Amino acid sequence: MRQERTVQASIFDVFATHEIGDELKAMSQWLDEHRDLLGVVARDLIRVGVKATGRQGLPAEAVLRCALLKQYRQLTYQELAFHLEDSASFRAFARLPWSWNPQKSVLQKTISAIRPETWEQINRALLSGARQAKLEDGAVVRLDSTVTAALMHEPSDSSLLWDAVRVMVRLLKRADTLVGGAGSWRDHCRAAKKRARKIQFTRGRPNRVQLYRELIAITARPWPIWSRRASDWPWRAHRPSHCGSSRSITIGRWSNAPSDRVSGGCWPASR
Repeated sequence: MRQERTVQASIFDVFATHEIGDELKAMSQWLDEHRDLLGVVARDLIRVGVKATGRQGLPAEAVLRCALLKQYRQLTYQELAFHLEDSASFRAFARLPWSWNPQKSVLQKTISAIRPETWEQINRALLSGARQAKLEDGAVVRLDSTVTAALMHEPSDSSLLWDAVRVMVRLLKRADTLVGGAGSWRDHCRAAKKRARKIQFTRGRPNRVQLYRELIAITARPWPIWSRRASDWPWRAHRPSHCGSSRSITIGRWSNAPSDRVSGGCWPASR
């Protein structure tokens, strides 16, 4: 069982005479002017298959205000639970029922139940009010993100060099298949991987200098140039028009020089 809003406000809800207290008071007044948003939040908090009986939960108004407090002050759920119990200004803004001190698990469960569509509707209402008051036109939008753990290694110098060698060898193998093994080249993946692993587990910068030099040398080794007459390529009949009239096609070359880029190469559509 959950109420949409706190019907009777406490006489002890007083904001601090501080900059943050003034901002919380202005935010609270804006929310009071847009009470239609509480109905949207209340619908998000309704659990399917659960009867509206039993113990009362946090009002929808308190859940929305606690969510705004968390985002406004960039708090964790544990920090939010502490400030709601410790700060009179936070309690005044959150409109918590008297003697209610929600724990972090309750805050996380209720705040996370608010759907992204509801937050979008709240943001649109806020932006509409700012346009009417000529405070913000919404031409520039700042996006926020949260860093989470992912299955991705740290992009260190050694790993990037090893990735460069690995990808180039993969492309050369694919090109070798297309031309029927006409090119001759050496696979340096094993040597590059061996140096990269040693760099990863070697302590001390001076001890890694020689390993880095060897890895850079492996990465910067000149890769082969495969040139054949255009009439010898198996996809000559489907040669795109932008390839020009050159009689030879350069498949690939590895070099640090800006002028040594792949030029004139036309790969088939099935690559």
